[in-house]
Amino acid sequence: MGAEEIKENIYWVGAIDWNIRDFHGYSTYKGTTYNSYLIKDEKICLFDTVKSDFKNEMLYHIRQLIDPEQIDYIVVNHVELDHSGYLPEMIALCKPEKVFCSPMGLKAIESHFHPVDWPLEVVKSGDSISLGAKTVQFLETKMLHWPDSMFSYIPEDKLLISSDAFGQHLASTERYADELPEGAALLDAEKYYANILMLFSPNVQKLLAKVAEMGLDIDMIAPDHGVIWRDPALVLAAYDRWSQHIADRKAVIIYDSMWHSTEKMAKNISAGLRSVGVHARVLSAKVNHRSDIIVEVASAKAVIVGSPTLNNGIMPTMADVLTYMKGLRPRKKIGAAFGSFGWSGESVNILTGFLEDMHCEVIEPGVKVKNVPDHAALQECFDLGVRVGMAVNASMEAEGTSAARVAED
Repeated sequence: MGAEEIKENIYWVGAIDWNIRDFHGYSTYKGTTYNSYLIKDEKICLFDTVKSDFKNEMLYHIRQLIDPEQIDYIVVNHVELDHSGYLPEMIALCKPEKVFCSPMGLKAIESHFHPVDWPLEVVKSGDSISLGAKTVQFLETKMLHWPDSMFSYIPEDKLLISSDAFGQHLASTERYADELPEGAALLDAEKYYANILMLFSPNVQKLLAKVAEMGLDIDMIAPDHGVIWRDPALVLAAYDRWSQHIADRKAVIIYDSMWHSTEKMAKNISAGLRSVGVHARVLSAKVNHRSDIIVEVASAKAVIVGSPTLNNGIMPTMADVLTYMKGLRPRKKIGAAFGSFGWSGESVNILTGFLEDMHCEVIEPGVKVKNVPDHAALQECFDLGVRVGMAVNASMEAEGTSAARVAED
């Protein structure tokens, strides 16, 4: 596909990566895009570049519109190399008058590229530049998800170029969210949020408040990954919900098993949850990728983790998932642990330690079963599911009452 006009004289000139399957431990089985945008005005301005491997694709798109040497300005909204990998060569090619970046962006550019004689100019929140008929206003968005990140807003077109916020890892010939099946883009945005931005949820809340305070009139959000939002209210509302850690009446059971004993325990725990009206997702860490598991965790009220004891520890798959989860800092979760063992039985205590480190409300010590669970042990697992489910219901009802009071006030 070629360059595509998204607003009058504003073009998508990025690249599509159909084949990437891992992004820092995030499973990108749908690929991704590296979105760059070009404004043709009295001053021609390029917003971000692409991963260096895709430079020829971006240059092909730019050359459909202009000679790259005509580019006057480059805006670096984010210095991570999937958006700036081609920046040094682009600067050498087009010799821009100015390269705009945030204060932290300047530090990131210096430490990544060690530039000599680049025409760098620092912009802060509230600063703006004129391109002629169009204006670019800047908003720093520190730690969404790097210190250097910032947004570029074009008020004349009600367009927000949002860097890594509101994106999705999705390779697509469709350019807009509404061109995909209904709800598809939001599902990919949810996975992206859970794996990349959940850690920074407090910053997301501050950003949404700042955007409301500034009164930005936005009718299109163009992120640096995935498809563009022509109905921005949809993804803005979702970000508000996700960043408040608002959960469904759901528990996620994450486990691994050697000889199916821990698996049997997981299934009976799920039956106990179901018996008190709590939806359960039973996810084997052996067959579900950590980045898919975290999506389920993000929307769950309870996280129940299970492992047999292996070498006085837990299964490597569970250590992987829990280390990843701990780094993303899910909040407001109820937790419990379970597991089988042959002779030592440390796994439940280790799992409980992970949950406590994540500030989960651990409601009890957990359930241990030696070797293969009998009927009594399976009943104990069922009862654990019931107790966790009742705690979920009580928490959901309390939160609902609190929300209703806030609404009344």
